[in-house]
This record gives sequence, C-alpha cells and structure tokens, in this order.
Amino acid sequence: MTSPSDQSVDALQRALASEHAAIWAYGLAGAFLPAGSDPALAKGSEAHTARRDATITLVKKAGATPKSAEPGYTTPQPLTNQSSAFVLLVAAEADAAAAWRSVLEYTSDQAIRKTALDALTDAAVRAMSWRQAGGQTPSTPALPGQP
Repeated sequence: MTSPSDQSVDALQRALASEHAAIWAYGLAGAFLPAGSDPALAKGSEAHTARRDATITLVKKAGATPKSAEPGYTTPQPLTNQSSAFVLLVAAEADAAAAWRSVLEYTSDQAIRKTALDALTDAAVRAMSWRQAGGQTPSTPALPGQP
C-alpha cells in the first residue's frame, strides 16, 4: 500500500464512522425485530465489526488516529416498531455504501479501492435485503452509494 493522501484518509475516516454507526444501529434495531431476524442481524453486525476493525488498521497504517465511535447516533425517524427498525437498518447500510463510494472517489491505491468496492457491494446487498424484509420498494436504488 502506498501512503494515502489526506483526502483518502479523510474518506477512510468517514467510512470508519459509518461502520461505527452501523454497528450501533444493528444493536438498537434488534430490540424491535422478531427472533427470526436474529441470524441476519448477527451476520450484518459481524460484517460491520470486521469492516470497522480492518478500517481502523488502514487508518493507523496511514499514520492517522482512527475516529472513535460516538456514544449514540440520530435515527432517521423515531424507533418504535418493526417498520422503523427496518428503516434504520436500510439507512445504516445506505450510509455505509455512500461512505465507501467516497473512498473509491478519493483513493487510487488498488488495495484500498478493492476494500471500498467490496464494502460498498456488501452494504448495498444488505440494504436490499432489509428493504425487502420491511416491504420497501424499490428494493434497491439504481446506483447504490449515491446520495
């Protein structure tokens, strides 16, 4: 890995922040979803935790101090039921996809680009699954990761 630019490190920090937020969202949403959702919740949370840990390593290798998780995050709407939990999970995955798309924009390092593309794809697939589970349409945007 070549030394990433400041813009690349900033983009990685934003991706790291989105991973922290997604882990938090998965923990919160689980309280409102039926037990049948537990395997998907665990898989999503584990994926974000692994991605967070790998991103921390990338940021440290770039010579920067990784951003810490916030004590809490804003939800897209009040979390009161199963439907709002699905909205939260979709938002968390969409935010992660957008953050990782930004990493693609700001780095030319091939290893970081591969990591970012894999992360964007994984988040888009999980968002689609949560949209379908929550009955949201369309189940995926035309260009995942776009605002």
